[in-house]
Amino acid sequence: MLVYLRVFKESFSFAINALRNNKLRTFLSLLGVTVGIFSIIAVLAAVDSLDKQITSQLSSLDSNTMYLVNRSFGPTTVPRWQRENFDQISYNEYKSLKSSLNDAEHVAFQLGVKRENIRYESELVSSVNTVVVSNEFTDIQYLEFEKGRFYNESESNSGKAVVVIGLEIANALFGNLEPIGKKVRLYGQKFTVIGVVKKEGSSLLGDSNDVSVFLPANYYRNRFGDNNKNNLPIVIIKPKKNVDIDGLKAEVTQIMRTKRGLKPDTIDTFFINIISGLQNAIDEMLGALNVIGWIISGFSLLVGGFGIANIMFVSVKERTNLIGIQKSLGAKNKFILFQFLFEAVILAVVGGLVGLFLVWVIAMVMNGIVEDFEFVLSFWNMFIGFCLSSFIGLISGVIPAISASKLDPVEAIRAGM
Repeated sequence: MLVYLRVFKESFSFAINALRNNKLRTFLSLLGVTVGIFSIIAVLAAVDSLDKQITSQLSSLDSNTMYLVNRSFGPTTVPRWQRENFDQISYNEYKSLKSSLNDAEHVAFQLGVKRENIRYESELVSSVNTVVVSNEFTDIQYLEFEKGRFYNESESNSGKAVVVIGLEIANALFGNLEPIGKKVRLYGQKFTVIGVVKKEGSSLLGDSNDVSVFLPANYYRNRFGDNNKNNLPIVIIKPKKNVDIDGLKAEVTQIMRTKRGLKPDTIDTFFINIISGLQNAIDEMLGALNVIGWIISGFSLLVGGFGIANIMFVSVKERTNLIGIQKSLGAKNKFILFQFLFEAVILAVVGGLVGLFLVWVIAMVMNGIVEDFEFVLSFWNMFIGFCLSSFIGLISGVIPAISASKLDPVEAIRAGM
């Protein structure tokens, strides 16, 4: 054990001397390892950060939540021309589903509408995200309130002119004033503010609730009718716990086909999109980003590995005389082998640690600059970087180390003279 510690100590000294005596050569050679480790860990950290942010934003929704709509949120075999002729989901279909689905805990109706301006006296916020939904929306997608409340079933069914606003909109319109009970102007009409949603932060899946306004779907229907082709009606279905999701999906399909009078040989003229499918699509995208990052970084690591191998071959040549002397004094082949292997690993680890340090610095800077997004640099990713750099050093140093260990002591001493 003491022998290996001495080898490690001497190898570390030789590695440091290589760094000092051949600064430019060493810098250029280790740059590949540094860039490679930096790229890989940066990609892993970025993907982990995105995954954590998206998972956090989807956590308020049941992964089995269904979205019934006349278009698909993902790949489909139905031609585009055919999809464009599908009827929109109607409010009556929503009512039928709500009254008929035994395994659904909540069923809500939403209208996808264009953005709108909201005004309070002289203050104006332009192009806000307008969420037009029935009152069941908060039973499906949980909302926390800074002040006030969401509209109730009676206000929703009657289409009362009430509105719930995001915190950023409340601050922009009212400043330090109390927003609850104030009258704002939306769609040319006055709405009473009854609630302010608690700050959520930026969202990767669309507009944040901080910059959104919520109003009853029936207000919009009463005002503009149901035949507006620019709107996108959606029925949101939250299943009860532990129900058969495929069975519920089949029940929704049967009710919709019956309601629309579709013949057995006619395809469905609607789509049932499930949140878990969206999560799978996101996971596939993040996985693809991981693969691309590894491929790009692999080239840098390959260049870095050749650079370290080059340093080690030069080091073997420069220390041929010393190797001969060590062997003549009784040093075994494995002593020489481990000496150069340790040196290669140490050089690679130095490059890897520099890459990890750069990722850490960028993570700190990003967390300080970007609000509502946490750049995660986990211990596991750092451990991967450390192990990977050590592995690159080990592979790069094997051939030079073997060539050094097999040198003939007499020839080595003679070559060094």
